[in-house]
Amino acid sequence: MLRVASTLPTLRPLLRGLPPLNHKPLLRSRLPPLPFRALSSSAPLAAPASGAAGAGEEVAVEEHLSRCAAAGRAPLRVAVLVSGGVDSSVALRLLHAAGHSCTAFYLKIWFQEDFRNFWSECPWDEDLKYAQAVCDKIDVPLEVVHLSDEYWNHVVSHIINEYRCGRTPNPDVLCNTRIKFGAFLEAIENMGFDYIASGHYAHVTHPSSENAEEPSVLQLSKDKVKDQTYFLSHLSQSQLRRLLFPLGCMTKDEVRKLAAQLDLPNQGRKDSQGICFLGKVKFSEFVERHIGEMEGVILEAESGDYLGKHRGFWFYTIGQRQGLRLPGGPWYVVEKDVQNNVVFVSRNYYSLDKRRRTFRVGSLNWFNNSGPADSEKLKCKVRHSPEFHDCTVSKDQTEGNGDVLVVHLSEDDQGLATGQFAAFYRENACLGSGIILDSWDEMSFPVCSRALEIARLEDKSSLGKPVRIMNLEHIVKSEQEAIKVT
Repeated sequence: MLRVASTLPTLRPLLRGLPPLNHKPLLRSRLPPLPFRALSSSAPLAAPASGAAGAGEEVAVEEHLSRCAAAGRAPLRVAVLVSGGVDSSVALRLLHAAGHSCTAFYLKIWFQEDFRNFWSECPWDEDLKYAQAVCDKIDVPLEVVHLSDEYWNHVVSHIINEYRCGRTPNPDVLCNTRIKFGAFLEAIENMGFDYIASGHYAHVTHPSSENAEEPSVLQLSKDKVKDQTYFLSHLSQSQLRRLLFPLGCMTKDEVRKLAAQLDLPNQGRKDSQGICFLGKVKFSEFVERHIGEMEGVILEAESGDYLGKHRGFWFYTIGQRQGLRLPGGPWYVVEKDVQNNVVFVSRNYYSLDKRRRTFRVGSLNWFNNSGPADSEKLKCKVRHSPEFHDCTVSKDQTEGNGDVLVVHLSEDDQGLATGQFAAFYRENACLGSGIILDSWDEMSFPVCSRALEIARLEDKSSLGKPVRIMNLEHIVKSEQEAIKVT
């Protein structure tokens, strides 16, 4: 049985086009001082003596608590977002050990009503049970917040519209900006919490009390592979100032070891994968349910040959190779004709002369308001990955999109997708991000005139049957055999 499962009052909706937060500061708590809590698998104990066995490890943990869990500022009132996974559970235990007064919150955003036929049981039930078990160990209250309506209105509906327009949005960036640190932060605004914390792999440096007007800085986490600053890059400065990320000073391996050391009930759980609100539902099933299918043709970009049919251009993104169901591959999606519902593919997607390195970025968001200097050299990410691109940015302006950044990569990238986010970094600090508008240099993948002409045909039934695709391996093998015979 779940010990606590309550709902916050009705949330104030986010207004489209307005800042996601009411920027009044949270009330500072006036809690009595709490003793430092040592980490253990049982109830909190007093910190061990410096000469105790394993003291070296405890000292390292104390240093981590001071830097990323704000132990030196305890006691703070912290709202901790928990998911039932290992990361958020360790984050909660660290904040509790640092001496803060914590309340755990589970955000319920699943769409069980839409996909009840896909599930044998509630997809969030197991997550909530694990979250409750972790909270019970340290006697931290757990609240359940229902945000399905807010998620639909401010994330999912936007995603659906973007896919209908042929763009590829990022649900995780939108979820962080509009829900986890948007609608939820607004909901608890008057409850007296000093900070919101989560299990993200990122680090926020807040200004000292003497320099309170200085901006907070989003920095890369210690674990560069798990780093999630990309997903947090579109937050406002007002949101960033409210956040704590205790795992920013740890690697994933260290988090796993600490979960075992603390004997967390979910220490062996696998990391969640995929879009956060879908759970066990496949993305293609979600798209089919809310956008539907519309049969179209697949054309080879170089020749215009009719290769087969697809279910709708919105099921495909640039660079995708899965789901095409074409023999003789690998085939890659290289362009889409949204107006005519045509998908162009190629087997030469990774050719050096057909990659992209220049693109424009709009809807810019900078943590320090001013953003980078014109022609400044930075690093950027165009997807969630440990890999960075060296780049040079220059400022531009268009009538429809406001301020626009032109980005020149020092090396090619094949997978630039319109609608995705590009995040920019100066050394270890994330400056902010924007949405990729298009890739418009001369190195974009060329689609031949015959393919474009066929795509514009109103009656594509005249194309007849798809051409017979030769397997490249068979062609190469036949040529090699002919050489041997000669």
